Amino acid sequence: MSYTHYQRLSGLDTIFLDLEGPNVHMHVGSVAIFDDRPDLRTPEGALDIDRIRTYIAGSLGAAPRFRQRLATIPLLNHPVWVDDRRFKIRYHVRHTALPAPGGLRQLKRLAGRIMSQQLDRAKPMWEMWVVEGLADDRFALIIKAHHCMVDGISGIDLLAAILSQEPEAAEQHAAKTWIPRPRPYGAELLLDETMRRASLPARIAGSIPELVMRPIRSLSALRESVLGITEAIRAGMVSTTSNPLNPDIGPYRKFDWTEFDIAKIKAVRKKFGGTLNDVVLATAAGAVGRFLEGRGEVISSQTVFRAMIPVSTQKVTNVMNPGNHVVNYFAELPIHERDPKKRLAKVTATMSQLKNSRLAAGSEALEGAIDLTFSSLLADLAQLATRNRAYNIVITNVPGPPIEIYFMGAPMRSIYPVVPLFTNQALGIALFGYNGKLCWGFNADWDAVPDLHDFVLLIDEEFRTLCDMADVNATLAGREYPREVSVADVSNA
Repeated sequence: MSYTHYQRLSGLDTIFLDLEGPNVHMHVGSVAIFDDRPDLRTPEGALDIDRIRTYIAGSLGAAPRFRQRLATIPLLNHPVWVDDRRFKIRYHVRHTALPAPGGLRQLKRLAGRIMSQQLDRAKPMWEMWVVEGLADDRFALIIKAHHCMVDGISGIDLLAAILSQEPEAAEQHAAKTWIPRPRPYGAELLLDETMRRASLPARIAGSIPELVMRPIRSLSALRESVLGITEAIRAGMVSTTSNPLNPDIGPYRKFDWTEFDIAKIKAVRKKFGGTLNDVVLATAAGAVGRFLEGRGEVISSQTVFRAMIPVSTQKVTNVMNPGNHVVNYFAELPIHERDPKKRLAKVTATMSQLKNSRLAAGSEALEGAIDLTFSSLLADLAQLATRNRAYNIVITNVPGPPIEIYFMGAPMRSIYPVVPLFTNQALGIALFGYNGKLCWGFNADWDAVPDLHDFVLLIDEEFRTLCDMADVNATLAGREYPREVSVADVSNA
């Protein structure tokens, strides 16, 4: 097969296309806030959007997927990526401003509106909004991309391309000219896919010598793969308890955020055990329990509340093969446990058990099976798992740079990630580590969670309680808790 002119979507990426509907927008993205830089502005005082667009266009060589659009293989209708010969940077990089006084509340509402609008599949499926008018001489970038393009690691390809570790980094790549490759003929696409599928028996046969030479090891590996796939499918079929966070959602979104000092999370972890992610899950579990009780729900030890936790298995970003490579852990959260220390211990035990299970191997084997077969069946299974309420919420944590980075010389202060909502998932949580902070992004259905900011405040309170119990102030003498701001400034209500 020749991939000179196109690249076939993986089965998992195809599933993300199939899962989208009128009310389900498979958008991942972020809201990044930067300090202003005077030389980024025109003489009239506005951000120089033409210069910014030129810079971003020249940066896309490091993220080629962002100049590609979808095409389909004739008869088989399997999607592939091809270069968009009509690519226009002006369409994808958009310019807007907040109404005065340009507070965080307005920025959050704008982000929610942008995430509510579906992407055009006839074009490269991403947008970047350059937002000026923020108070304190700041501006923001709101980035939205379809989930089939990116995962937790390769999803930052665009940011990695346009951001720099150096405040005075030269824009040497901005002048490069991009020449799109010709679109492959339909007959070429069909022939390549037919040959790929015809080669399946040969690829299976290629494993026979290994089976003959090392039958015990090969049969053991096969057994582990089968058991892992079974465990992965079973995990997605067990129902949880119904609650107000799992209605059929609408098309409109709310977005909110908060951030913690990573040093404080590490201090809690050192005091009570577990990992950084365990502290995150325990904090979220405490907030969920209190939030649902505030809605009149009766929470007990019999209440089953499960988080789906996607973890990327792609160790190094490969710009030639971006996309989704993940294992999904289904972790039952002890939302009934009021004692933060005991809750953290239970989360740590649950996650340890999951990490020692066959789920990772099973997910990788299942991903391979998807690529070798038809993804529509797996898409149906994914829809069934969602409808069956196999999990109540998605919580994903993406590692980021531990140092300050810059956009055209402007320092980035914070970045808040966005995770998509599924059919009956009214709240999703994504986290991104950056420059000593853990930035939380909360994506919610507008109608089901109108009080989203109340939940964010509970997250802050639960973490503060953990810090108090761990005596973090004494451990980190002289440091303060995350910044305090007024509800009027940050509320997304």
